[in-house]
Amino acid sequence: MMTELLYLKDSYLKAFEATVVQHDLEQNGVLLDRTVFYPGGGGQLPDQGTLSNGLTQYRVSRVKRGNAHIIDGDLPPIGCQVRGEIDWDRRYKIMRTHTAMHILCGVIWRDYQASVTGGNMDVLGGRMDFEFERLAPEVIAEIEEKINREVEAARAVKTEILPRETAFQIPDLIRTKINLLPESIQEVRTVEIVGLDLQADGGTHVGNTSEVGKIKIAKYKSKGGINKRLYVELEA
Repeated sequence: MMTELLYLKDSYLKAFEATVVQHDLEQNGVLLDRTVFYPGGGGQLPDQGTLSNGLTQYRVSRVKRGNAHIIDGDLPPIGCQVRGEIDWDRRYKIMRTHTAMHILCGVIWRDYQASVTGGNMDVLGGRMDFEFERLAPEVIAEIEEKINREVEAARAVKTEILPRETAFQIPDLIRTKINLLPESIQEVRTVEIVGLDLQADGGTHVGNTSEVGKIKIAKYKSKGGINKRLYVELEA
């Protein structure tokens, strides 16, 4: 059963109507015919929120791969019509964080030609690993200044879904050191920060870099060899 993933086309959808089509008893979850809940992946956290059938409200504690909406307590019955609502305050902070990571990645790729070797996100913070032979404190300060300049530039953030063959003709579309897109994926979603960055990405983002707010590089570490880790924080 294929779930219609509404968040792929509109990250700003907060609520939706859907039908419960299947139970996942092992995980105490339900599958829906459509959803705006992001299941997590690519370092981004899964959404939280609620489902309601007008009589009972069910808390969605997380969403897993395969789009199983994990419920705290009893499950809504199969065939039930529900209204889903994500925890928008939390989601929007995660969207800001995800776009901030793409700004960081875009600046470092553009100005230092350093590949990403890993990363992870939390709410209003995260870390990203890059291939840097040496990363001095003055370079960290320089990077922080540059990424905040891109926030102030108010660049549009656009998404597009392309056939795999078309997408892979775009130079440097995959910024990670290893291509993590399996051969089975025939359509590739791209996220473009216009004038700065273009990557394959399935997560949720704000529509303009100005929404990200001030980005701080809180600390950095050497993870061995040429692998350097930067930690970023956003203002609430």
